Amino acid sequence: MIASVVERSIRDLNLRDHRHKLAGTLSGGNKRKLSVAMALIGNPPIILLDEPSAGMDPEARRFMWQVVEKVSQRDKKSAVILTTHSMEEAEALSTKLGIMVRGGVFRCMGSTQHIKNKFGVGYEVEIKVKKTQFHELQELATDLGFSSDLQEKVRLDDALEKLRRAHFDDLILAQIEKNGLGSDLCVEAELDAQGAVRVRNLLEFLKAMVYGFGIMRYLAR
Repeated sequence: MIASVVERSIRDLNLRDHRHKLAGTLSGGNKRKLSVAMALIGNPPIILLDEPSAGMDPEARRFMWQVVEKVSQRDKKSAVILTTHSMEEAEALSTKLGIMVRGGVFRCMGSTQHIKNKFGVGYEVEIKVKKTQFHELQELATDLGFSSDLQEKVRLDDALEKLRRAHFDDLILAQIEKNGLGSDLCVEAELDAQGAVRVRNLLEFLKAMVYGFGIMRYLAR
């Protein structure tokens, strides 16, 4: 049955033009199609898809939605659990939604309408903070008493103590924890034998938080 299963998968995922190419040479979108095709083989009872349409153009994304919908809702052979950053994708494909925050903590679970009624109130503002220039990071390092060599490492605990002594914003420092906005710094420190982080990474986080908190305070005012 192998040949017929392969042919059906190629046809269902629209991979005919790429059948003689090595997987590593495919584009990101076609690699995702190939991964989904592999996941569907054998009609498993549960299929886990991690952002299956990420990085695809609108036409390819819509095609992927049709594939997932066919498997989960029309054929009803498999239950599909997928992650996505797109509310549009979640609404188009899901019968139940769950929202996760900060490393996989469930904030809510329910139907689309239930979640909209509970959380879809008020306004949502999306802000992009400009990338900090290298010379700005060096100036900040000097002001806070860190090495001007931004590639050097510093123990995270020592750095936080130094920042507290310099009366750096406590609200920002409170975010440098496993469940905070600075969780990446905590992970970096855990992976280092000395519990250290790169000075540049620490300062880039602090600068972004200064911008971000400044905008939020302005809006609140």
